[in-house]
Amino acid sequence: MATCLYPGTFDPITNGHLDVILRASKIFDEVVVAIAKNDSKNPLFDLNQREKMVLFATKELTNVKIVTFDNLLVNFAKELGINIIIRGLRAVSDFEYELQISYANHMLWENLETIYLMPNLKNSFISSSIVRSIYLHGGDVSKLVPKQIIPLLKEKYVCSH
Repeated sequence: MATCLYPGTFDPITNGHLDVILRASKIFDEVVVAIAKNDSKNPLFDLNQREKMVLFATKELTNVKIVTFDNLLVNFAKELGINIIIRGLRAVSDFEYELQISYANHMLWENLETIYLMPNLKNSFISSSIVRSIYLHGGDVSKLVPKQIIPLLKEKYVCSH
């Protein structure tokens, strides 16, 4: 059974993330979406909220499993026995950063492979930071995030704009 690990902060999950999950779910028997606690990024949503959003967004995908982690990705992948990491690439600028991370991960565990998937062109500009900025300023993010999480976003903040 071919399983891959799709790690990220998912603060919040976007249509770009969901696009990558959908693509990976067609290639692999199982996709494990690993939500990083990552307090160093000062996430807007806590780990439980992010996990709930990802669960809501992927609930109809039978071969997708959601987990959380708070340790080094390589060590977590080893714990799970998964040696394939999926990463999304939106632009060339993403590739340079992701390549460095991939090389570092491979140095730590030489059996670890990274596969890059590009989201659909309509999702290629979406990032969680763009969504957070629009959201915090009262903008409409409904075209940027999975429709299933809109009620969860409304629970977090009710913007007066």
